[in-house]
Amino acid sequence: MTVVGTAAANDALVRSMLSAWERRDSAFILDHLTDDAVYHAMPLRPIVGKAALEPWVRSFERVPPGRLEIHHQVVTGDVVMNERTDRITIEGTEVSLAICAVFEVDDGRLKAWREYFDLAGLQSALRAERPAP
Repeated sequence: MTVVGTAAANDALVRSMLSAWERRDSAFILDHLTDDAVYHAMPLRPIVGKAALEPWVRSFERVPPGRLEIHHQVVTGDVVMNERTDRITIEGTEVSLAICAVFEVDDGRLKAWREYFDLAGLQSALRAERPAP
């Protein structure tokens, strides 16, 4: 496979993974992770290994589908980066979250997925939507 072909395949993989998140397709997501995959939302602790990721991924099956809108995505070799807006429902509250993400691909599967976002902004949005006690 050429470098261009690899870049195109890696771009398509990340787009397919995000689409699977939108429709809560846990089987697709888990099938496309390496056994030693790492998910790290930077404000939080990383989740390491497919076995540890599985219950976390499946927990989203009970969350309403969301929209993960990619604004820009670039690929160089096995690294894919994107800027996007996730529109999701958390604890019954609709949230719009600006995210930058870095994905590392290994032989057609995600080995690493790091997301950078403002946790304080997310927490503030959730508090603003809740009625005062």
